[in-house]
Amino acid sequence: MAHDFMTDQGQLRDLEGQQYIVLRPTGAVMREFDSVQDAARQRLGDTVRYPGAAHVTLRGLYEPERVDAVRDTVREWAAQQHPIDLVFEAVDAFPAPWQIVIARLGRTPGLLHAYASLTEALDRTDLRRIGELPLDDWTFHLSAVYAKTLAPEAWTTLADDMRHEYDSPAAETVADVEFVTYAGAAEHREVFPLGAR
Repeated sequence: MAHDFMTDQGQLRDLEGQQYIVLRPTGAVMREFDSVQDAARQRLGDTVRYPGAAHVTLRGLYEPERVDAVRDTVREWAAQQHPIDLVFEAVDAFPAPWQIVIARLGRTPGLLHAYASLTEALDRTDLRRIGELPLDDWTFHLSAVYAKTLAPEAWTTLADDMRHEYDSPAAETVADVEFVTYAGAAEHREVFPLGAR
């Protein structure tokens, strides 16, 4: 059984009413992500938050009253996609005020196409999007550690210690997209195969 992406009760409250379109690695990228997260857990314990499972967020929305409309858009978009290659290029970080350790992904053709085509699909609707950036400004990533609670000096040390590039990056191909909704202080997920017309 697949693990929830978010399990912290505070995070679940913060996400109430939101929907996300995400990719879940299950092979080499996931294993390397888990290794990075495990190292952080050994170092930091429960002084910070962690996602419950590796995931690449392609888009966030806030449509608590129109979840069915979001689902239909995601299903139609997914049917027109091809499986997507993920390449874990480096451990990096988003600086303050976010303070997030990330697995930075390569800008593979499949990821670029997925993001751009999803933008086009959403542009044909009036659905409310969260935190969207243009493709050129978006960093494809998996969040590994949410360290916003760390003091500035501790955060700087953590980020500097964890940052590194891979000479031989982990890579895998993802064949599904997950539609994730947050309602009733719980996570709900549906899986749509990519390219299943």
